[in-house]
Amino acid sequence: METMIAERYELCRERISEIAQNAEVGEELKAYFTCAAKLAGQILNAYELVGQGFFAGAPIAELRRANRALYEELFSQNYERCYGNPAYACKMLGADRGKMLSFLYAELRCMIPCAFERRLTDLVIRMELFVEVYNMFSYAMQEGEPAPSDETLRDTMYWFVSDYSETTAQWRVATQVDPAHDFAVRIVMDSDLNNVSYLYKYGEFITPETEALAQYLASLSDERIQLIADTYTQGYRIGFEKAGKPLEKKETVDIIYVLGFERIVRAAIGNFAKMGLKPVIYRASDSIFHRKGMGKSGYYGADANKQYRFDHKDDIGLFLDKKLVNRKLEVLQLAYEQVKDQARGYAGPAVIEVFGEKPFAPQTKQEACVLRPEQQKLSAEYRGASAEIVNRYIIGEERSFTVIAFPLPDIGERFEEIFDETVKLNTLDYKTYERVQALMIDALNTAEYVRIKGMNGNRTDLRVALYPVKNPDKEAVFENCVADVNIPVGEIFTSPVLAGTNGTLHVSHVFLNELEYRNLELMFENGMISDYTCTNFECEEENKKYVKENVLFNYDTLPMGEFAIGTNTTAYMTAKKYDISHLFPILIAEKTGPHFAVGDTCYSREEDVKLYNEDGKEIVAKDNEVSLLRHSEVSKAYFACHTDITIPYDELGEITACYADKTECTIIKNGRFVLAGTQELNNAFDET
Repeated sequence: METMIAERYELCRERISEIAQNAEVGEELKAYFTCAAKLAGQILNAYELVGQGFFAGAPIAELRRANRALYEELFSQNYERCYGNPAYACKMLGADRGKMLSFLYAELRCMIPCAFERRLTDLVIRMELFVEVYNMFSYAMQEGEPAPSDETLRDTMYWFVSDYSETTAQWRVATQVDPAHDFAVRIVMDSDLNNVSYLYKYGEFITPETEALAQYLASLSDERIQLIADTYTQGYRIGFEKAGKPLEKKETVDIIYVLGFERIVRAAIGNFAKMGLKPVIYRASDSIFHRKGMGKSGYYGADANKQYRFDHKDDIGLFLDKKLVNRKLEVLQLAYEQVKDQARGYAGPAVIEVFGEKPFAPQTKQEACVLRPEQQKLSAEYRGASAEIVNRYIIGEERSFTVIAFPLPDIGERFEEIFDETVKLNTLDYKTYERVQALMIDALNTAEYVRIKGMNGNRTDLRVALYPVKNPDKEAVFENCVADVNIPVGEIFTSPVLAGTNGTLHVSHVFLNELEYRNLELMFENGMISDYTCTNFECEEENKKYVKENVLFNYDTLPMGEFAIGTNTTAYMTAKKYDISHLFPILIAEKTGPHFAVGDTCYSREEDVKLYNEDGKEIVAKDNEVSLLRHSEVSKAYFACHTDITIPYDELGEITACYADKTECTIIKNGRFVLAGTQELNNAFDET
């Protein structure tokens, strides 16, 4: 098998070299195939250099040049004339053909990780697709026949995606649960982390800021690094303990991070080893086989151009039909079946999030692929059904997670100061918050609903219905969340009752999953989104499309899966002090005001796990009317998404608990905590 793959590789490499030198196609296609062949040749050269040890030992200046050469065509100043840009491809090649050949170009770029990980088969299948497409046009020209139709071209690419869905799914799933796939682990554990040259072993795009992060962490003492790693890994362990889940039955932990954090990751791996866990670390993928919109799952480097990723997020729209959905679900099931023992030992993700990058406001291009309405439904169907398959093998009730966040040097010249402040936030004493939050929970526990209103231009006006407790002395509607799975400390949250949850949620400016939203507005009727908009674009149709694709994930509606009140006023004032509110990840931002999640509840697929607050009260509000469908129509119970949207304190007019007897109790008024016993949270507002 290896010999056959090697032979196919050599044949394709030779053919691609010929195309780069003399592409025998019509003039309108010659530039495209020449450019694409040169790109492929450049990546194949990197593959050979990896085998020769170049990226493990070359001088740093040469490594930087080699890395830049792989990514510079995506830089904003070059992207306007890059075939990876669908607008340029369509301009030069025609609308339909341009979209398909731009997709092919983007898939060729996905050979870069294959080259660095020495995955020859994954290189070859993309090389063969490129050569096949080229031959179709070249043969037609030489024989004096019409060029292949757009439909023929689409069919060729469709069967590439369909045929190789099985092998790519098997590889992807295995990397997520089997520690034998240790490409990144070996970089983390075996490299000299004091020398930033190690970053270039990954094949990801490396910027001066990436190097600066690694250099900064290398400058910290072992004790400082260990403190950070301990906070991160202990949150993971405590998450299992609080939920009563046996960590000792698990074997692997999924570590997700951004390049530059390797020193913390190495210390964390040591901590996890003491818990009996081996690391699984896999790369975020932009391939058509694994891409999930703008989301990233796995480790990654810098973005050469986020617009490029945005332009290709819906390339699957070229091919998506019911048959392909069924095929993808079939091979996903098979892939998990082959590693079912390892999947059962998977404990869950431990995530290091980052913030500080320049905010990204995407440009919507008519030339980029989009999902047609029927494809949007298929995409949503696949999202839910694939999550159901995963849950059969990685049982939600038996796994946990933790998430922590740190700034990147991109945040500016005060990076080191902000990093130190973030470490302080991540290590705040949780006892104070636990005590104060318990008072809020008691006040809310017997409320019929909560009224939330905005101020200072915020148009929020919501009525959130709460679960009716039967025994307030033993049951709690809200969970008292301190610093375990979600670091830093500071929130209480519940699953709202959908019936009776009505009104408007508005935020003037927010970033969700790397995308900017201006005046995001969601309207709710009985807990379900009934309408939505934003003001990112002049055209209202574009605004609605943007929200539906990236907040509703192409579902027609989503429920309000969570209502929470963030209490970390220290984090809020840190953001004000450094003017970084707009850069905070939702992990921290959600602790700086009330937030609402659309999609699944926080207890998705774990509703039957008994959980208790520190006062011994059982948390009972874990379901809503949609998640309860798991008992009868499980395919309608979950959405495999959960997006948090926060109202900052300075836009918050009130949060008031309203009781059945018409009495009320205000928790927050005009952005300040007013409930008796909670006012100490306001101290941070007065600190300079």
